[in-house]
Amino acid sequence: MIRHRSMARALFVLPLLGASVPPASAQPKVRVLSEQELVDMMQGSSIQATRGSDTAAMVRRVKELLAQGHQFTMIAVEDVPDDWTIASGGGIGGGGAWEYVSERTAKQQLPTIPSAQTAAFQAPSAHIGKKFDAVVRSEAAGATLTALAMAAELGVPIVDACKAGRARPEGSQSIQWINDIPTTPVAYASRWGDIVLLDKVVDGYRQEDLGRALAVASGGLVSAATAMAAKDLERGVISGSVSEAILFGRTVREAREQGRDPIPALIKAAKGYRLFQGIVTASEDRGEGGFSWSNVEIRGTNEFTGHTYKVYVKNENIVSWLDGVPDAMSPDSIANLDPKTGDTINPPTLGSYVVGQEVVLVGWPNAPQQWRTPKGIEAFGPRHFGFDFDYVPIEELQKARTLGR
Repeated sequence: MIRHRSMARALFVLPLLGASVPPASAQPKVRVLSEQELVDMMQGSSIQATRGSDTAAMVRRVKELLAQGHQFTMIAVEDVPDDWTIASGGGIGGGGAWEYVSERTAKQQLPTIPSAQTAAFQAPSAHIGKKFDAVVRSEAAGATLTALAMAAELGVPIVDACKAGRARPEGSQSIQWINDIPTTPVAYASRWGDIVLLDKVVDGYRQEDLGRALAVASGGLVSAATAMAAKDLERGVISGSVSEAILFGRTVREAREQGRDPIPALIKAAKGYRLFQGIVTASEDRGEGGFSWSNVEIRGTNEFTGHTYKVYVKNENIVSWLDGVPDAMSPDSIANLDPKTGDTINPPTLGSYVVGQEVVLVGWPNAPQQWRTPKGIEAFGPRHFGFDFDYVPIEELQKARTLGR
């Protein structure tokens, strides 16, 4: 079977986490991902992220894993057997780490472990006494690469789904949590090998608080991993989001190859909107409490000349304003892209913008059926971030304006 063959080819499968092999009669439908699909996935996942992302580094890592002999497979949500156990994980962190911890550990020359992410994945598997059968990504951008790499390490497929559909600043901003599906046990691992496992938390907000505190105390980053029962998968994820990443990446790549403008092509594929284009004139950045915050101002160019755009960033683009009027807001997606390539821009710090650089802002609805529930808006809407206005869907905001349409 494909999944078994993938496991056999893996170079560093962990005995603790190796996939269980179902009988031949129960073989699930999985498909092998091509190198081009993987490259497009990295590009598209960067676009989905709603912040800067180092696409080139992600592509290099995928190609390294392919060169090492790894095979990547993907399974649709509806094809995942109910008795499987699903893993997910990624990094937690941002600005505002305890500097004295970073300075002290540097002086101590503390040795680091080979992979904090692997260590994080091992802990919940050992705690529940089950091996993982598949991996689902927790968010876009680097978490997509994490999910792929862990799936290769375990010899299991990645699920064509995501817990958020985009990148999000807080761990509680997941479909899993807003639908009351348990998010524990969850494990956190530092680069030095500290392992913390939470068997129970009061709610998703407390889980976020505790994980963020560990990141702040660990130089600004910890790896996290949790387990989910496959029977909860359909209610706990956004199905098809990895295929969407492949579509986004393929769309901008093919447009460039054909000499076409990648931005209109992407907007059509995403069923989205050109929000703004201009030159970044200010990006006031700060790191605090494990997050990176930015207040961005952009001066319009082309059809937006004479207009101003502002963006509030908490790790990711959260709310934007056109000439002082709210124009898009989370949980919908706001991506800042290179107008020539359609790629994201890799910033100096998480979520920041480069002053003097021209950007185009593109927005689209993010999984409206899942996120536009009362609890979804409570967890990810503008009031959650301290703004005194209600969430308005991006299509309603864009219908109300004429500039740039």
